[in-house]
Amino acid sequence: MARTLKVAVLLAGCGHLDGAEVREAVLTLLALDQHGAAFQCIAPDADQHHVINHATGQPVAGAVRNILEEASRIARVGQCLDLARARVEDYDALLMPGGYGVAKNLCTFAFKGPEGEVRPDVAAFLRGFFDAKKPVGAICISPALVALALSGRSVARLTLGGDPGCADAMRRLGHLHQGTPSAREIVVDEANNLVTTPAYMFDDARLSDVFVGIERCVAEVLKRA
Repeated sequence: MARTLKVAVLLAGCGHLDGAEVREAVLTLLALDQHGAAFQCIAPDADQHHVINHATGQPVAGAVRNILEEASRIARVGQCLDLARARVEDYDALLMPGGYGVAKNLCTFAFKGPEGEVRPDVAAFLRGFFDAKKPVGAICISPALVALALSGRSVARLTLGGDPGCADAMRRLGHLHQGTPSAREIVVDEANNLVTTPAYMFDDARLSDVFVGIERCVAEVLKRA
């Protein structure tokens, strides 16, 4: 009987404007379940950069929310592990849904672009998978997190869809950006064992197309695990 693969799913909160993109996160978990893989949701136990009212799109003055607590809304109560307790050796692969929280909470790409920094704990966890040559799947804006974490260490081939600003930022970091025409596409970096898909980098993407891309990404990552 084949061994059940276990995949780490790194979440950046809950809500596409200040945390994890909920649709992308749930579709990632769905695809993993459909392929018979086990998964563990993981998030840092730290405050979000800020809180956005998702009805108005505006910041909420004085509001504070915790990334781990918010990610647990997606993972379900008690099913999201504190990043401080997560070990790369416990997992066969890593998947990262997108959402602005990736670029605000896990790194500062949203504010500093290619000059941004990655949270040290996130950088160590992510680099651990690359160092161990375990497959990594990055969805939506998450390839920017990968690009920052690997800057100066390795050249990555990845996609952030068709946004020219993001493509330029990747080039400035020394990586190879491959534009894609829709959310259905994936880009595979053989050298780094990295799979990327743009998902809601296409704001008007159909949910079904986002799922096609995510499912293809998940399938390719599992094939490599």
